[in-house]
Amino acid sequence: MPRAARRTVTLHDVAAAAGVSVATASRVLGGSSRTVAPEFEERVLAAAAALRYTADASARAMRRAGESITLIADDLTTPAMGIIVAAMERQARMSGVFVTVSSTWAAPERQLEAVRVLRALRPRALVLTSSRFGAGELDHRLLDELRAYERDGGRVVIAGVAHGSFDSIAFDNHAAGRLVGAHVARTGHGRVTILAGPAERVNFAGRVSGFVEGLRGGGVQARRIRVVHCEASRQGGFDAARELPAGRTDAVLAVNDVIAIGALSAFRAAGVAVPADVSVTGVDDIQLAADVTPRLTTVALPLAHVGAESIRLALRERGTAEHLTVQGRLVIRDSTRA
Repeated sequence: MPRAARRTVTLHDVAAAAGVSVATASRVLGGSSRTVAPEFEERVLAAAAALRYTADASARAMRRAGESITLIADDLTTPAMGIIVAAMERQARMSGVFVTVSSTWAAPERQLEAVRVLRALRPRALVLTSSRFGAGELDHRLLDELRAYERDGGRVVIAGVAHGSFDSIAFDNHAAGRLVGAHVARTGHGRVTILAGPAERVNFAGRVSGFVEGLRGGGVQARRIRVVHCEASRQGGFDAARELPAGRTDAVLAVNDVIAIGALSAFRAAGVAVPADVSVTGVDDIQLAADVTPRLTTVALPLAHVGAESIRLALRERGTAEHLTVQGRLVIRDSTRA
């Protein structure tokens, strides 16, 4: 015959068997930093062993949520986001907290649902990084959830773009694009194609406008600047570059390094020499940018710095919202002709 399931032993049962309070039993079995008299600790441990008590791991995790900072990101698989997350984790560990991450794939409903669920878990802070909103453009429902979370004692940090309602640290994407555009114009490129990524990505739109300003300021005619939207991936860059008319462009400016690396692959497959026939540039300066052949000219963004500063903002004393903007640095390598 089937055996009856063993009754779940609770912390109250252990406390009663040991003759101590539930709080004392919890301190012994929950790993509390508060000390318990040795004789009480021995009684609690003996009672727990005799009753075969098992701590509720989910309840312990709920208690630890208050020691965590949660990152909500569009896509955790990109190299740039990997650098940011690694820096956040290092900074958080040094500060005595830990980082959990959640990916929403930039879907507004998933962002909203993630914030709602995480509010219930009560982490110490939420760090949002999304390329689909800019200053003042958070969906009103998401904004309401974030404000309610802060009213309940949490902290919100927006990383990557500026936002007036919360602490934020932003990249100057327009300035990064302008650096590249000015360099390409200065080196004599007169027919330029911009691989702009998805049209709705705010950070990419800033880089595109910077490209155009730098090119126009360097004398490139507007009619010789072509903007092509594509997926924000290596395959997106490969497909877009493969479709470019032969001989109609002498420089390709990609809004990130991953797209640029895809374009390099397409040109290599088509027998187009880089940079002799066409120059290629990116933005971000991921590690692969220095390892591909030819090495990629790009704008180095301080990705790790943004990750570390996000944690600092999340842990600082509450006060007036702090807004930081970080600049990129042009790194000239082999993929652009001198």
